[in-house]
Amino acid sequence: MVRITDAIAKDHRLLESYYETIVSTEDADERTRFQNQFTWELARHSVAEELVVYPAMAKYLRNGDQPVDQDRQEHQTLKERLKVFQDLKCSDPRFIPTITMLMNDLSKHIHDEETMDLVKLEGAITAEESSRLAKSLKRTKIFAPSRAHPEAPDRPPFETAVGLLVAPFDHLQDILRKWPDNVFYLDPSLD
Repeated sequence: MVRITDAIAKDHRLLESYYETIVSTEDADERTRFQNQFTWELARHSVAEELVVYPAMAKYLRNGDQPVDQDRQEHQTLKERLKVFQDLKCSDPRFIPTITMLMNDLSKHIHDEETMDLVKLEGAITAEESSRLAKSLKRTKIFAPSRAHPEAPDRPPFETAVGLLVAPFDHLQDILRKWPDNVFYLDPSLD
């Protein structure tokens, strides 16, 4: 049984590994491929958290709206930075500084989420509910936009509606993007 904390931590580790590849390689083609992979993963992950995890936090945690509001603000900053990064060529001198700033913000968010928010959420829900949320997160990522859209609404139901409208366009454009050879585009397992 996969818990919500495990599903989110798995995404976080993937993002960290994509970042490490981006900043450590000198190969422009590889950098571009992992730029697309990083963007794809972070965009989908952020929207899925906002649609699945944040409502659960608001529902199950005492004063849950407070950490959710803080997390939404952090996500908005991440989306704005990701929007800039996703549109940069890897030859642009701003490329590495932009991903580094983005990752610095993301690392703080990851730390807070894994050491505080998710710990509280797991303590307030059953193992079955945690597993249900993990499955919902994975399913939601399939239909989520794969690029950052910081101008889009960040609260359901508007976020859901806009996400469902823009995601197909993102996914069509993804067909033309370069991707890492050893990373799957979609994770079909919904365990």
